[in-house]
Amino acid sequence: MSHAHDHNPTVPPGALIAAAALLLFTMALTGAVRLGLIPQSGDPDGSRAAQQIAPAQVRELRFADRADGAVVVTDAATGAKVMEIGFGEGGFVRATLRRMAKVRADKQIGSEPPFKLIRWENGALTLTDPQTGKDAEIQGFGPDHTATFASMLQDGRS
Repeated sequence: MSHAHDHNPTVPPGALIAAAALLLFTMALTGAVRLGLIPQSGDPDGSRAAQQIAPAQVRELRFADRADGAVVVTDAATGAKVMEIGFGEGGFVRATLRRMAKVRADKQIGSEPPFKLIRWENGALTLTDPQTGKDAEIQGFGPDHTATFASMLQDGRS
């Protein structure tokens, strides 16, 4: 004797309504971010603008490679040496600069124009290249890396 089974699985109407509501909410939220009604958390410039966070300190810096592999950081306004990063040291700083230098090289921009290191009112740090418009947000890479860049602001003018 066989039993007849209903093999027409159905989804409860409540689950379908909940899924549709979640989909609509997600689409509305995405649209609000794209239209600028809600700042993107992945957009530091937009978040700072929305929160009216201004630069607290800015220093223009130049970075030069030496023949011995060291990187020399100088103040663009005074020419004073800010820091020297020896060969094999400062991997994060070197990687950040390499990435920004590659963009400059692609656009045929030399190393003469300075970069800007900015400490924002909320304590965040940004290295920006006014020539290319590229930025590197520093604070997301750990306290040691942040401290290295922060030390470059010492004796810098606002």
